[in-house]
Amino acid sequence: QVQLVDSGGGLVQAGGSLRLSCAASGLTFSNYAMGWFRQAPGKEREFVATISWSGTYTNYPNSVKGRFTISRDNAKNTVYLQMTSLKPEDTAVYYCAAAPKVGASTYDYNYWGQGTQVTVSS
Repeated sequence: QVQLVDSGGGLVQAGGSLRLSCAASGLTFSNYAMGWFRQAPGKEREFVATISWSGTYTNYPNSVKGRFTISRDNAKNTVYLQMTSLKPEDTAVYYCAAAPKVGASTYDYNYWGQGTQVTVSS
């Protein structure tokens, strides 16, 4: 049974930083691209970052580029999202996900974590 467990969310002031983690089990982690998405109340789930199975390719939307960094440790079956210079508009539930290849659409991903809340106060 595949499990993705998101953690690391919390309340932070604008300009602060957080690091999210996603621990995977039940799948061959190094065979999967990983992604992070977020969903704010009343909005659709949106793409935040993706990383290839090897970690050599990453992609971000303009809204987080230069502020967020995705990384992975295949030995630990874990993917991370380092978030800096956080803004109130980054407030959302953040989800990690696993896919056969990198992608920016929710439809690209087969498995999802339960989500972790990130709240940025102004």
